[in-house]
Amino acid sequence: MSYQVTLKTSGKQFTVNSDETVLEAALRQDINLPYGCKNGACGSCKGKVLEGQVSHGQHSENALSKADETAGGILFCCSHPQSDLLIEAREVQGAGDIAIRKIPCRVNTIIKPSNDVAILKLQLPAAERFQFLAGQYLEFLLKDGQRRAYSIANAPAQDGPLELHIRHLPGGLFTDFVFGAVSPALKEKDILRFEGPLGSFFLREDSKKPIIFVAAGTGFAPIKSIIEQMQAKKIERPIHLYWGGRRPSDLYLDALCKTWEQEISNFKYIPVISDGLPEDAWQGRTGFVHQAVMEDHPSLQSFQVYACGAPVMVNAARNDFSSKCHLPEEEFFADSFTSAADLVANSAS
Repeated sequence: MSYQVTLKTSGKQFTVNSDETVLEAALRQDINLPYGCKNGACGSCKGKVLEGQVSHGQHSENALSKADETAGGILFCCSHPQSDLLIEAREVQGAGDIAIRKIPCRVNTIIKPSNDVAILKLQLPAAERFQFLAGQYLEFLLKDGQRRAYSIANAPAQDGPLELHIRHLPGGLFTDFVFGAVSPALKEKDILRFEGPLGSFFLREDSKKPIIFVAAGTGFAPIKSIIEQMQAKKIERPIHLYWGGRRPSDLYLDALCKTWEQEISNFKYIPVISDGLPEDAWQGRTGFVHQAVMEDHPSLQSFQVYACGAPVMVNAARNDFSSKCHLPEEEFFADSFTSAADLVANSAS
């Protein structure tokens, strides 16, 4: 059985088959709804059911609470229609012109700027041209049909290999492979396959508003891509970059950010450390990174915000910026980095 879904704002319609979520069906039919994790953890695909019924599926309570469900809230990535639907959703402009493809690549270099972060550079076949929007991600295609998603850290305008930033999560299927915790370990010249580009986390170039970037850990990767693309395209908007980590070593490209401060007009870099130790001798900002934003900007009404990192940070930023700093909901863009552990937590909720 299939059901028809209608978007209230545009009037566009698409069909959802019984084995599809609303998001899967929309993307299959070239209707671009916002999304991030695709597993119910981040809340990026949240919308509203105005008419009809859905089965919500497994998801994080932080992404969609019971109160949200009662008010008609829905996560498109894990919801299945039980009738025809009329929904309220933001459509994403700009991503639909790029084809999603499966591509082989060769590991060019593996560099470790800190003990638990690896920067992979992937060389594509000589005749291959991979198009993507700055901020999007790809998914490695692993054995047994498993996938692992990582944001692209270089700008589309840059020639050369694709760059990924990978944090080691002990016990992680792919990260143990990258960091040599299993044998055989990933090495230079190995061949991998990925699918992409994916995601709706990219710069909305039609706006002239000043930008606040909020990164936690390797959530810096897609933000780096966006900033470097802005440089390449000479997009001059005021930028505040807040990068948070537990300890200073988590800010593994701190020197690059300080270089940007010298090179880019109207650019400010604010590093924030939450759990520094005495031996770190940290003299900068401390606490949670999104709270540092709120301290500096009690009102976010005139800003766009792009947040990337762990779901706990992204969800806290989304909620607090809206409720306490008056950020318009439509000006918050996010990408949550979910892990296998997050998936287990979601399946239990």
